[in-house]
Amino acid sequence: MTEQTAEPAEATAPAPAPQDPPAPAPQDPPAQDAAPLDRAQAPAPVAPRPPRRVLRAALRWTAAVLVLGGLGAGTAAGITSMKRTDVPGLATRDDGRWDYPALSLPALPADAPRPYSDSNTAEVHHADLRRLLLPAPAGATVDKKLDGGWVDIARYAAEYGKDDRAALTQRLKDSALRHLTARGWTMPDGTSSRVYLLQFNSVAYSTEFHDRLFEDGSLPLAPTGTDEPAFDEDWASDARAEFTTVRAYSEAEPYGAEQVRHGYVLAGDTLALVVQSRKGKAGTEAVPFHQTLILQDQLLG
Repeated sequence: MTEQTAEPAEATAPAPAPQDPPAPAPQDPPAQDAAPLDRAQAPAPVAPRPPRRVLRAALRWTAAVLVLGGLGAGTAAGITSMKRTDVPGLATRDDGRWDYPALSLPALPADAPRPYSDSNTAEVHHADLRRLLLPAPAGATVDKKLDGGWVDIARYAAEYGKDDRAALTQRLKDSALRHLTARGWTMPDGTSSRVYLLQFNSVAYSTEFHDRLFEDGSLPLAPTGTDEPAFDEDWASDARAEFTTVRAYSEAEPYGAEQVRHGYVLAGDTLALVVQSRKGKAGTEAVPFHQTLILQDQLLG
């Protein structure tokens, strides 16, 4: 139904010359207490408002633009804006994300501060480190040797080339390493994932070990199965929790029998290593790798 717009109270054009006297109005009561206004006292004319249907159409277009803009912002901003006390997993979608269970931070011991509170200058994670380890997603086959429990230095060092393991092992033995835990799983498509958490006495020790993994100042120590890692060009540098440092790397083509992706999360006294690999020409997928790295970062941050 067509809506009618109200006409202004005072017409801007001069009134036409009167013709024959108009017929008397039918039974309309006279206005009460209405003093006539001369032209000098009359209010200025008001421009007519646009029809309401035009306003509604403009609002619909504006809403559509805002929705599309929000979708185009990607998942990184949404994830990093989540509350640190409630970090939900991401459901499997058309873009290849894995179905992680709902995540939440474990309870802290009595009177223990969060790692980034003002009273925690050492940035120590007081929660059980194993509870901060990312669980396996739905459909995964969990590695029985990496089931979320404690592991030794030799198992962590095995993620790197044979020529680097001895020096890496000695470096960890000489450092103030407190705990080392890991979880591994394999997805139905053959993608193998391993997540390690290394906890040190303070942020100073974890930062020193993290920095020494980058021998030339930019690229890290190469993990086993790859000759030289490269920067992950698809990684969004701002996709991280507050106060943490995240770096992502991907083996560039040609990558031989399998492709390896790996990344580091430095969060206070704790360093995380996330490794994903898959044999075959198809290689590993960027989306589940980024998803895994981001969720582990959120748990630590």
